Amino acid sequence: MRRREQTHFDTFGIAVTLSPDVKALEQTYRALSLRLHPDRLGTASPQERRLSAEQSAALNEGLKVLRDPIRRTFYVLALEGVDLEREDGGHRGTVDPAFLEEILERREALAEAREANDLASAQAQAQAIQRARDAALDEARAALEARREDPSDAAALSTATGALARVRYYVRFLDEVAAMEEESLS
Repeated sequence: MRRREQTHFDTFGIAVTLSPDVKALEQTYRALSLRLHPDRLGTASPQERRLSAEQSAALNEGLKVLRDPIRRTFYVLALEGVDLEREDGGHRGTVDPAFLEEILERREALAEAREANDLASAQAQAQAIQRARDAALDEARAALEARREDPSDAAALSTATGALARVRYYVRFLDEVAAMEEESLS
């Protein structure tokens, strides 16, 4: 029998959820990090210190993922067996061709704004993309909740996968606008 890998939710002692109590997560993090930190094991064996460092790193990563609503939603989808971060994840067909055409047009408009050094236009485009990202994230969350209620609901998993695939494109777009904003400050 294959042993199930520990999840970030397991690390924090909570059930898989799309909306954890972030304050409680941070309190648990502080308590666990004090207990697990490698500096507290100065007289321990090298193996115990290495294990402590690994556990501390896993704790840090778990907090980053579970605190961030977007990363957390992607993580829950990965727990359902769909890892959009992997290039071979089998999710390539989940993005609507019309959406791909639309996002390509938006990226071209952003490139034009960048070329013209028109930060205001880029920021206006970013506002529309943020709204679309938030709507797609809400759609994914609702589908994942439906999937949690009925694990056999393949349509819900497909909906969540498609919505989060769109979120990936939106996040990249917003990252480009943020880079443009940083460039304007220097």
